[in-house]
Amino acid sequence: MSDHEAPRNRRERRVAARESGKPMAAPTSAPNIKLSQPDRSKPSSKTLLDLYEEKKALLEQGQPFDPKYEDGLIRDEGGNILEAGLGDGEPIGPLGNAFFWSVVLGMLHFTLDVLVYSQYRQEIEWPPIFRRTATILPVLFFLVYILRSETASRYPKLKQAFFLVVSVAAGCYTIRVANMYDYYAVMKQAPPLGVLWIWSVVEMELPFAAASVVVDLVYLWWKGYSMY
Repeated sequence: MSDHEAPRNRRERRVAARESGKPMAAPTSAPNIKLSQPDRSKPSSKTLLDLYEEKKALLEQGQPFDPKYEDGLIRDEGGNILEAGLGDGEPIGPLGNAFFWSVVLGMLHFTLDVLVYSQYRQEIEWPPIFRRTATILPVLFFLVYILRSETASRYPKLKQAFFLVVSVAAGCYTIRVANMYDYYAVMKQAPPLGVLWIWSVVEMELPFAAASVVVDLVYLWWKGYSMY
């Protein structure tokens, strides 16, 4: 093999090593790894097993949740607020909730507006529908933001009572409008009232929501109105 040609494979490297008088060392199958004993010292912080045992003990005592994290707020042992959470346990916070719910409720308003036109067999006028939906969006954003804020989260029962009043008022008035007013008034008032009614029921806990529905049904029966 000439000097200027580099070995291209193992065979040529061995030939070059023999010609140079420096044979290659035989490969070894045992890796050169330093052996040592494992670390048997105890961990400095709580392990997953320790956390599991603590949570299990709380469950057995009837305390599945830490009270200092209630209502999305972090509290000390005395119940004083240390740090505000995001509100209602939501990871996106009041601003994110306001954006999400205002868009969803705006779509609901748009749908109800179209359905009312179809109910009275009127030709659907798309520009006014889009304008009304665009008008109600900032109002919904403001309402959701206020009711999902840190301040509102401190008074959950008061917030539930507020939604109960709104639900009953919107539900009863929607029933009255649908049964007593002419079709033009229904087309104007039913979509926003329906949005407030549905949103209030969704925001309420089950007992409050059931109570609002019962009141609306009693009002429907008392006035002798029809649902259709």
